[in-house]
Amino acid sequence: MADADQTAVVKRVSYLGPPGTFSEEAAMLYAPEAERVPFFAITGAAGTVAAGQVDAAVTPIENSLQGAVTDTLDELIHGDHGLQICAEVAMPIVHNMAAKPGMTMADIKTVYSHPQALAQCGRYLSERLPGVAMGASLSTAAAVEQAMAEHGAAAIAPKRAVDLYGAAILASAIQDDPSNTTRFVVLAMRDHEATGDDRTSLCFSFDEDAPGQLYGVMGEFAQRGLNLSKIESRPTRLGLGRYYFLVDVDGHRTDPAVADALDNIRRSVSLLKIFGSYPRFRA
Repeated sequence: MADADQTAVVKRVSYLGPPGTFSEEAAMLYAPEAERVPFFAITGAAGTVAAGQVDAAVTPIENSLQGAVTDTLDELIHGDHGLQICAEVAMPIVHNMAAKPGMTMADIKTVYSHPQALAQCGRYLSERLPGVAMGASLSTAAAVEQAMAEHGAAAIAPKRAVDLYGAAILASAIQDDPSNTTRFVVLAMRDHEATGDDRTSLCFSFDEDAPGQLYGVMGEFAQRGLNLSKIESRPTRLGLGRYYFLVDVDGHRTDPAVADALDNIRRSVSLLKIFGSYPRFRA
Protein backbone atom coordinates (compact mmCIF):
# COMPACT_ATOMS: atom_id res chain seq x y z
CA MET A 1 0.00 0.00 0.00
CA ALA A 2 1.04 3.65 -0.36
CA ASP A 3 3.04 5.18 2.50
CA ALA A 4 0.54 7.06 4.69
CA ASP A 5 3.11 9.66 5.83
CA GLN A 6 4.04 10.45 2.25
CA THR A 7 0.54 10.61 0.80
CA ALA A 8 -0.57 12.87 3.66
CA VAL A 9 1.37 15.73 2.05
CA VAL A 10 0.11 14.98 -1.47
CA LYS A 11 -2.70 17.45 -2.15
CA ARG A 12 -2.94 17.31 -5.97
CA VAL A 13 -2.15 14.40 -8.30
CA SER A 14 -2.11 14.42 -12.10
CA TYR A 15 -2.89 11.31 -14.11
CA LEU A 16 -3.55 10.10 -17.65
CA GLY A 17 -7.17 11.15 -18.12
CA PRO A 18 -9.96 11.79 -18.67
CA PRO A 19 -11.79 10.74 -15.48
CA GLY A 20 -12.63 7.05 -15.47
CA THR A 21 -9.27 5.67 -16.64
CA PHE A 22 -7.30 2.98 -14.88
CA SER A 23 -4.71 5.69 -14.18
CA GLU A 24 -7.31 7.62 -12.21
CA GLU A 25 -8.12 4.48 -10.23
CA ALA A 26 -4.41 4.05 -9.49
CA ALA A 27 -4.22 7.70 -8.38
CA MET A 28 -7.18 7.11 -6.07
CA LEU A 29 -5.45 4.04 -4.64
CA TYR A 30 -2.21 5.97 -4.09
CA ALA A 31 -3.67 9.15 -2.56
CA PRO A 32 -7.40 8.74 -1.84
CA GLU A 33 -7.84 12.24 -0.40
CA ALA A 34 -5.89 14.17 -3.06
CA GLU A 35 -7.44 16.32 -5.76
CA ARG A 36 -7.06 14.54 -9.11
CA VAL A 37 -6.07 16.50 -12.23
CA PRO A 38 -6.49 14.70 -15.59
CA PHE A 39 -4.15 15.18 -18.55
CA PHE A 40 -4.37 13.62 -21.97
CA ALA A 41 -0.71 12.64 -22.37
CA ILE A 42 1.91 11.20 -20.04
CA THR A 43 4.24 14.10 -20.85
CA GLY A 44 1.58 16.56 -19.74
CA ALA A 45 0.92 14.76 -16.48
CA ALA A 46 4.65 14.61 -15.70
CA GLY A 47 5.20 18.23 -16.70
CA THR A 48 2.71 19.49 -14.12
CA VAL A 49 4.91 18.09 -11.35
CA ALA A 50 8.03 19.83 -12.65
CA ALA A 51 6.03 23.07 -12.98
CA GLY A 52 4.86 22.83 -9.37
CA GLN A 53 1.20 22.61 -10.33
CA VAL A 54 0.70 19.23 -8.64
CA ASP A 55 2.61 17.20 -6.05
CA ALA A 56 2.84 13.97 -8.03
CA ALA A 57 1.84 12.25 -11.27
CA VAL A 58 0.60 8.68 -11.61
CA THR A 59 1.52 7.00 -14.90
CA PRO A 60 1.42 3.38 -16.15
CA ILE A 61 4.83 1.81 -16.71
CA GLU A 62 4.22 -1.86 -17.51
CA ASN A 63 1.49 -4.42 -18.07
CA SER A 64 1.76 -8.13 -17.34
CA LEU A 65 0.45 -9.01 -20.83
CA GLN A 66 1.75 -6.26 -23.12
CA GLY A 67 4.96 -5.27 -21.36
CA ALA A 68 6.40 -1.77 -21.11
CA VAL A 69 4.45 1.45 -21.51
CA THR A 70 7.06 3.16 -23.65
CA ASP A 71 5.76 6.72 -23.21
CA THR A 72 6.53 6.54 -19.49
CA LEU A 73 9.93 4.93 -20.05
CA ASP A 74 10.86 7.59 -22.59
CA GLU A 75 9.74 10.33 -20.22
CA LEU A 76 12.04 8.93 -17.53
CA ILE A 77 14.97 8.43 -19.90
CA HIS A 78 14.83 11.63 -21.92
CA GLY A 79 13.04 14.03 -19.58
CA ASP A 80 15.16 16.86 -18.19
CA HIS A 81 12.69 17.75 -15.44
CA GLY A 82 14.47 15.85 -12.65
CA LEU A 83 11.43 13.77 -11.72
CA GLN A 84 11.95 10.70 -9.55
CA ILE A 85 9.84 7.62 -8.89
CA CYS A 86 8.64 7.88 -5.29
CA ALA A 87 6.07 5.06 -5.22
CA GLU A 88 4.46 2.31 -7.27
CA VAL A 89 0.95 0.86 -7.48
CA ALA A 90 0.02 -2.51 -9.00
CA MET A 91 -3.60 -2.93 -10.01
CA PRO A 92 -5.59 -5.77 -11.58
CA ILE A 93 -7.05 -4.72 -14.92
CA VAL A 94 -10.61 -5.77 -15.72
CA HIS A 95 -11.87 -4.79 -19.17
CA ASN A 96 -15.56 -4.54 -20.10
CA MET A 97 -17.34 -4.17 -23.43
CA ALA A 98 -19.52 -1.07 -23.15
CA ALA A 99 -21.96 0.72 -25.43
CA LYS A 100 -25.05 2.91 -25.42
CA PRO A 101 -27.88 1.45 -23.34
CA GLY A 102 -30.09 -0.72 -25.54
CA MET A 103 -27.31 -1.86 -27.89
CA THR A 104 -26.41 -5.54 -28.26
CA MET A 105 -23.21 -7.26 -29.38
CA ALA A 106 -24.81 -7.77 -32.79
CA ASP A 107 -25.13 -3.99 -33.23
CA ILE A 108 -21.40 -3.31 -32.87
CA LYS A 109 -19.63 -2.04 -35.98
CA THR A 110 -16.57 -0.44 -34.34
CA VAL A 111 -14.78 -1.01 -31.03
CA TYR A 112 -12.75 1.84 -29.53
CA SER A 113 -10.15 1.72 -26.77
CA HIS A 114 -6.58 2.53 -25.86
CA PRO A 115 -4.19 0.41 -27.99
CA GLN A 116 -2.99 -1.48 -24.90
CA ALA A 117 -6.56 -2.39 -23.97
CA LEU A 118 -7.34 -3.56 -27.51
CA ALA A 119 -4.25 -5.76 -27.44
CA GLN A 120 -5.10 -7.15 -24.01
CA CYS A 121 -8.50 -8.28 -25.34
CA GLY A 122 -7.24 -9.46 -28.74
CA ARG A 123 -8.36 -13.06 -28.47
CA TYR A 124 -11.83 -12.12 -27.25
CA LEU A 125 -12.25 -9.63 -30.10
CA SER A 126 -11.14 -12.05 -32.81
CA GLU A 127 -13.43 -14.79 -31.52
CA ARG A 128 -16.54 -12.77 -30.61
CA LEU A 129 -16.37 -9.83 -33.03
CA PRO A 130 -14.56 -11.01 -36.17
CA GLY A 131 -14.53 -8.40 -38.90
CA VAL A 132 -15.49 -5.54 -36.60
CA ALA A 133 -13.32 -2.43 -37.02
CA MET A 134 -10.99 -1.38 -34.20
CA GLY A 135 -10.29 2.26 -33.36
CA ALA A 136 -7.50 3.60 -31.15
CA SER A 137 -8.40 6.12 -28.45
CA LEU A 138 -6.20 8.24 -26.21
CA SER A 139 -7.58 6.43 -23.17
CA THR A 140 -10.15 3.83 -22.16
CA ALA A 141 -12.39 6.56 -20.78
CA ALA A 142 -12.16 8.58 -24.00
CA ALA A 143 -13.22 5.42 -25.82
CA VAL A 144 -16.49 5.36 -23.86
CA GLU A 145 -17.15 8.98 -24.82
CA GLN A 146 -16.60 8.07 -28.48
CA ALA A 147 -18.86 5.04 -28.22
CA MET A 148 -21.65 7.11 -26.67
CA ALA A 149 -21.41 9.66 -29.50
CA GLU A 150 -21.22 7.30 -32.48
CA HIS A 151 -23.89 4.98 -33.85
CA GLY A 152 -22.86 1.31 -33.79
CA ALA A 153 -19.78 1.94 -31.65
CA ALA A 154 -18.65 0.17 -28.48
CA ALA A 155 -15.72 0.64 -26.12
CA ILE A 156 -13.41 -1.48 -24.00
CA ALA A 157 -13.18 0.25 -20.63
CA PRO A 158 -13.12 -0.10 -16.84
CA LYS A 159 -16.41 -0.16 -14.96
CA ARG A 160 -15.73 3.27 -13.45
CA ALA A 161 -15.64 4.85 -16.92
CA VAL A 162 -18.78 2.99 -17.97
CA ASP A 163 -20.64 4.34 -14.95
CA LEU A 164 -19.27 7.89 -15.30
CA TYR A 165 -20.39 8.28 -18.91
CA GLY A 166 -23.74 6.50 -18.63
CA ALA A 167 -22.90 3.51 -20.83
CA ALA A 168 -24.05 -0.08 -20.40
CA ILE A 169 -21.88 -3.17 -20.00
CA LEU A 170 -22.47 -5.79 -22.71
CA ALA A 171 -19.76 -8.20 -21.50
CA SER A 172 -17.59 -8.23 -18.40
CA ALA A 173 -13.98 -9.28 -17.78
CA ILE A 174 -13.12 -9.74 -21.46
CA GLN A 175 -9.33 -9.48 -21.04
CA ASP A 176 -7.44 -12.48 -22.46
CA ASP A 177 -5.76 -13.28 -19.14
CA PRO A 178 -7.56 -13.03 -15.77
CA SER A 179 -4.23 -12.19 -14.10
CA ASN A 180 -3.89 -9.03 -16.23
CA THR A 181 -2.16 -6.43 -14.04
CA THR A 182 -0.73 -2.99 -14.70
CA ARG A 183 2.03 -1.42 -12.65
CA PHE A 184 1.92 2.35 -12.20
CA VAL A 185 4.67 4.63 -10.92
CA VAL A 186 4.26 7.86 -9.00
CA LEU A 187 6.54 10.66 -10.19
CA ALA A 188 7.58 13.48 -7.85
CA MET A 189 10.49 15.88 -7.40
CA ARG A 190 12.25 13.47 -5.06
CA ASP A 191 12.11 9.77 -4.39
CA HIS A 192 11.27 7.97 -1.13
CA GLU A 193 13.47 7.42 1.88
CA ALA A 194 14.54 3.84 2.64
CA THR A 195 11.93 1.60 4.26
CA GLY A 196 13.70 -1.78 4.26
CA ASP A 197 11.47 -3.14 1.50
CA ASP A 198 12.37 -1.05 -1.51
CA ARG A 199 13.04 -1.11 -5.23
CA THR A 200 15.37 1.09 -7.30
CA SER A 201 14.80 1.82 -11.00
CA LEU A 202 17.61 2.99 -13.28
CA CYS A 203 18.95 3.00 -16.81
CA PHE A 204 22.42 2.89 -18.32
CA SER A 205 24.03 2.84 -21.75
CA PHE A 206 27.40 2.35 -23.43
CA ASP A 207 29.13 4.58 -25.98
CA GLU A 208 30.61 1.60 -27.80
CA ASP A 209 29.53 -2.01 -28.19
CA ALA A 210 32.02 -4.53 -26.81
CA PRO A 211 31.78 -8.17 -25.70
CA GLY A 212 30.88 -8.67 -22.05
CA GLN A 213 29.79 -5.12 -21.25
CA LEU A 214 26.25 -5.98 -20.20
CA TYR A 215 27.47 -9.13 -18.45
CA GLY A 216 29.88 -7.00 -16.43
CA VAL A 217 27.16 -4.65 -15.24
CA MET A 218 24.84 -7.50 -14.31
CA GLY A 219 27.72 -9.09 -12.43
CA GLU A 220 27.96 -6.07 -10.12
CA PHE A 221 24.47 -6.85 -8.86
CA ALA A 222 24.96 -10.63 -8.79
CA GLN A 223 28.20 -10.42 -6.80
CA ARG A 224 26.36 -8.57 -4.05
CA GLY A 225 23.34 -10.87 -4.00
CA LEU A 226 21.03 -8.18 -5.39
CA ASN A 227 17.93 -9.43 -7.20
CA LEU A 228 16.89 -7.85 -10.49
CA SER A 229 13.11 -7.86 -10.93
CA LYS A 230 13.22 -6.36 -14.44
CA ILE A 231 15.64 -5.74 -17.29
CA GLU A 232 14.69 -4.43 -20.73
CA SER A 233 16.04 -2.17 -23.44
CA ARG A 234 14.95 0.94 -25.34
CA PRO A 235 16.59 2.48 -28.43
CA THR A 236 18.82 5.47 -27.69
CA ARG A 237 17.63 7.22 -30.89
CA LEU A 238 21.30 7.52 -31.86
CA GLY A 239 21.38 4.67 -34.38
CA LEU A 240 20.53 1.01 -34.87
CA GLY A 241 21.95 -1.34 -32.28
CA ARG A 242 22.37 1.32 -29.59
CA TYR A 243 20.25 0.89 -26.49
CA TYR A 244 19.44 2.09 -23.02
CA PHE A 245 19.17 -0.80 -20.58
CA LEU A 246 16.51 -0.36 -17.91
CA VAL A 247 16.77 -2.26 -14.64
CA ASP A 248 14.74 -2.64 -11.45
CA VAL A 249 16.84 -3.89 -8.53
CA ASP A 250 15.56 -4.87 -5.10
CA GLY A 251 16.88 -2.46 -2.46
CA HIS A 252 17.27 1.28 -1.93
CA ARG A 253 19.95 3.36 -3.64
CA THR A 254 21.33 4.23 -0.19
CA ASP A 255 21.65 0.59 0.91
CA PRO A 256 25.38 -0.18 1.12
CA ALA A 257 25.27 -3.07 -1.36
CA VAL A 258 23.18 -1.15 -3.90
CA ALA A 259 25.24 2.02 -3.53
CA ASP A 260 28.49 0.06 -3.99
CA ALA A 261 27.16 -1.67 -7.11
CA LEU A 262 26.03 1.65 -8.60
CA ASP A 263 29.41 3.25 -7.92
CA ASN A 264 31.18 0.45 -9.79
CA ILE A 265 28.68 0.50 -12.66
CA ARG A 266 29.10 4.26 -13.06
CA ARG A 267 32.76 3.70 -13.96
CA SER A 268 31.98 1.25 -16.77
CA VAL A 269 29.05 2.91 -18.57
CA SER A 270 28.71 6.13 -20.54
CA LEU A 271 25.43 7.06 -18.85
CA LEU A 272 23.80 6.03 -15.58
CA LYS A 273 20.49 7.59 -14.60
CA ILE A 274 18.76 6.67 -11.34
CA PHE A 275 15.00 7.01 -11.72
CA GLY A 276 14.45 6.69 -7.98
CA SER A 277 14.09 4.38 -5.00
CA TYR A 278 10.67 3.68 -3.52
CA PRO A 279 8.75 1.16 -1.38
CA ARG A 280 7.70 -2.03 -3.13
CA PHE A 281 3.92 -2.11 -3.52
CA ARG A 282 2.08 -4.46 -1.20
CA ALA A 283 -1.63 -4.89 -1.87
